[in-house]
Amino acid sequence: MKKKKRPIMAHKVLKGKKVKKIKIKKTETLKKYALLSVSDKKGLDKLAKGLKDLGFEIISSGGTAKFLRKAGVRVAEVSKLTKYPHMLDGRVKTLHPVIHAAILADQTNPKHLKELKKYRINPFQLVVCNLYPFEHVISKQNFTQAEAIENIDIGGPCMVRAAAKNHNSVAIVVDPEDYGRILEELTASGNISLATRQQLALKAFSHTKYYDSVIVNYLQGEFASSEDFAPHQEIHLEKTQTLRYGENPHQRAALYREIVSQAKNRGAQVTDAKQLHGKELSFNNYVDMDAAWTLVNYFADTTVAIIKHTNPCGVAKGKTLVEAYQKAFACDPVSAFGGIIAANRRFDEETAAALQDLFVEVIIAPAYTPRALEILRGKKNLRIMEMGEKAVGKPFMGLDYKRISGGMLVQDPDIAQLAVNDIKTMTKREPSLQEMDDLFFAWGVAKHAKSNTIVLVKNGVAIGVGVGQMSRIEAAELAVRRSRIDVKGSVLASDAFFPFADVVELAAKHGIIAIIQPGGAKRDQESIAAANAADMTMVFTGRRHFKH
Repeated sequence: MKKKKRPIMAHKVLKGKKVKKIKIKKTETLKKYALLSVSDKKGLDKLAKGLKDLGFEIISSGGTAKFLRKAGVRVAEVSKLTKYPHMLDGRVKTLHPVIHAAILADQTNPKHLKELKKYRINPFQLVVCNLYPFEHVISKQNFTQAEAIENIDIGGPCMVRAAAKNHNSVAIVVDPEDYGRILEELTASGNISLATRQQLALKAFSHTKYYDSVIVNYLQGEFASSEDFAPHQEIHLEKTQTLRYGENPHQRAALYREIVSQAKNRGAQVTDAKQLHGKELSFNNYVDMDAAWTLVNYFADTTVAIIKHTNPCGVAKGKTLVEAYQKAFACDPVSAFGGIIAANRRFDEETAAALQDLFVEVIIAPAYTPRALEILRGKKNLRIMEMGEKAVGKPFMGLDYKRISGGMLVQDPDIAQLAVNDIKTMTKREPSLQEMDDLFFAWGVAKHAKSNTIVLVKNGVAIGVGVGQMSRIEAAELAVRRSRIDVKGSVLASDAFFPFADVVELAAKHGIIAIIQPGGAKRDQESIAAANAADMTMVFTGRRHFKH
């Protein structure tokens, strides 16, 4: 008995024989073919059933075919077309001329159509494909390099790129969110418009580009020297919010969240903060909020910071959070109006009640007690942001990017902490324990203020902050002038060395008793001599903290 002829979609290999031409009657309705091969099965059953209702023949492979059959959708296996089984543990399935000719054929080109007809290949009108979950695998806490490598998709990107290239003839869908749109167009007109195919092609190329870049970033960490920056640097961002405007009302703005493609400890990210109350955050709110959280998260002691325009106008530590807040507010009550308040401890009822009469833009803290939230929500527009208690003590570890016209400056984050054995006393007098405690606190505040900066601290409170000045002596004069209490007995921190002895002389004049600075200036000896003459103590850190 003669075997029945296979359908037109099947590829027939005939050695040494001419392949009979297939005649299609003018009255015959041509079938449409869709290739479905996905890792993410979300919404796939609904799409496939919709395509079947519209008269599509569905070609599929492996897990996708199994999933669709289980959902009651009849499909033809890729292996039926290629005449080859899935090989090498599934590594080779769709890499075959029958599949790629059906994807890549220009369906307006008579020569291409003639070749398809000669080899009994039916062109695809639709390719639905998304890739192995490489990013998901490397985002897990425990995975092996072998697992990561095995989840590098090969056939999928080939199909996606091929269909995207041939978008004049084929629609490529990589995102399950587009399934509904596709079915609507096909139902309405029987076709997918060129405009839609163009948009889908762009999305597909973006999909494979991102996929490959995630692999590159992972392998960069595995195979490249950790001491070097990569020759090409990519930042992966996803838009999370359109902002009302930027730094100023005439500037457009949006918030993008960096997509983390490799499982590693990146520390606390302000983009992960949950908004519990209040109106929409602005561009400037985000900038100030990040500065505020970064500052308080530097300290182990209970600390509160009040920020205006990314600079601290009040910082203090205390035995309780309300004590720290009250001391920070007392530093500069005028500037605190309209500021951002950050705390590195759970916000409690007492602290919430203490700021009832103050207008605040944002409060950011690890968590809030129920009663504190109830009190704070009494302020209609106050934005209440929660970082999570696991974020405490974990500085953000991602690279630091600074935009310049035409490019980017990239550097490691300034997350350096200062230990007791890192400092060196340069004067005759050693610092007392109280002075040492204040020096370390002053150094931490100075690290997070804009250069040039001078910070005065007394008993765990930043009583005077002079930031962003063109000369260091002006920053020192500003810090003294801004203090609301007598600076006598306070300590001074400088984010960079003293080029002259003038700051030390000014400090001695006002009764400041201790100084912490990086050291390393040509005239260090003049500053040391001035400190000795005033019976001050001065320690060098050997490290500066410029912040521009």
